[in-house]
Amino acid sequence: MIRQFESMAEEKYKMEGKIRGFFHAYVGQEAIAGGCMTATKPEDSFITGYRDHGLAIAKGVSVNSCMAELYGKATGNAKGKGGSMHFFGKDVNFFGGHGIVGAQIGAGAGLAFAEQYQNTDNVTLCFFGDGAARQGILHETFNLAMLWKLPVIFICENNQYAMGTSVQRSSNVVDIYKLADAYEMPGDVVDGMRPETVHEAVARAVKRAREKGGPTLLEIKTYRYKGHSISDPQKYRSKEELEEYKAKDPIQILLKTIKENNIASEEEINNINERVDKAVEECVKFAEESPWPNDDEVLKDVYVDKNYPFIVD
Repeated sequence: MIRQFESMAEEKYKMEGKIRGFFHAYVGQEAIAGGCMTATKPEDSFITGYRDHGLAIAKGVSVNSCMAELYGKATGNAKGKGGSMHFFGKDVNFFGGHGIVGAQIGAGAGLAFAEQYQNTDNVTLCFFGDGAARQGILHETFNLAMLWKLPVIFICENNQYAMGTSVQRSSNVVDIYKLADAYEMPGDVVDGMRPETVHEAVARAVKRAREKGGPTLLEIKTYRYKGHSISDPQKYRSKEELEEYKAKDPIQILLKTIKENNIASEEEINNINERVDKAVEECVKFAEESPWPNDDEVLKDVYVDKNYPFIVD
């Protein structure tokens, strides 16, 4: 569903101009979303950066509301106000979609603190990219998360190039999971091209968090097949490298595993593909037929204070 949604959205952006602004595709990283979903429960929270479409869809934000948000329509999951980088789904415990690099790291620890304060056994999965690992908020948050033993799993989706600079060129510590050592936090590196390995690592970290053992840092190594954003010329990597990683396509490898182990028949797989194709076609129709937000929405949802105290005209 994620792959088909992203492909359709890119087409609507590039070919038809129906989607504008920033657009960061999740193509190639789908195994992370899949493995995290099977290792958690619906009550657990997800929060991420601006490459958020895939995780939002995995968590249960409807594809209709996701496409409508890309179109800027009132039926979008952020009422058409957030666009690509600010998907949201409070009803399914998906808390963004954050455009400021690393901002979600502190907010993710805050979500975990709320669960601890209310004495639940829910955990928070806080996702960020390798570029955000150089932000100061990461270190401040890691320190407090360990001090308070918060039920949070920090997941670095390391697709190796941040915006367009390799980890080797931007960090003295190239093994990002080792950043956990400074705070005596458990850390591990994970193959992010297979949902099975993601599931196993996340399940261990989730178990630790639920048992009041505190946070974990997982560096999940993956690869984005598209550019950083839709306008990225991708001059920082070779075509040969891209093709090498496409041979490790998580969807195709998983499909091979399914067939070799007789987990599903060809008919069942075809039914899934048909269902996905239909859902993606319908979400485009839904987005195109949805209304634009009313002008009076522009100042709503900005301030908590209902009696807005400032001049607005």
